Amino acid sequence: MRSKRRMTRLLAAPLAGLIALMIPVVVSPPTASAAGTNLALGRTMSASGSNQNFVPGNANDGNQASYWESTNSAFPQWLQVDLGTSTAVNQIVLKVPTGWSARTQTLSIQDSADGSAFTTLVASTGYNFDGNANTVTINFGQTNTRDIRLNFTSNSDTWPAGQPVFAV
Repeated sequence: MRSKRRMTRLLAAPLAGLIALMIPVVVSPPTASAAGTNLALGRTMSASGSNQNFVPGNANDGNQASYWESTNSAFPQWLQVDLGTSTAVNQIVLKVPTGWSARTQTLSIQDSADGSAFTTLVASTGYNFDGNANTVTINFGQTNTRDIRLNFTSNSDTWPAGQPVFAV
């Protein structure tokens, strides 16, 4: 009888460890932040239109020198990224190529769980690209979303189009 109890104890300990390994661990989804990962990098991009070779995929290729450009003189225009799954985000970073003159682009930010029904996350505001680093960081309360859309309504530069590089 003693050996049967001992055998049970010897088998029970490793089995308990194996069962513990099989319990799923819930991990919070990644959150975008200034020092964090670019969640938009390489994801599917779409837009209301584009100009010449400045296609939506340029906006999230990780290269500040390439960019999406909306259809000329046709505001409003939108640019959208599909993050692939619901993801916690609290910041968007927009860039235009370094060396470009200062400009203000007016846009709002929307989010969606399904890519078709959007709600406003950040109201329409003018964002100044200073002509130096040409980077704008937009912070907002954390939200879980799959799709993020930028709606452009103006650009103070002589070129009447939206022109960002996009990082979430």
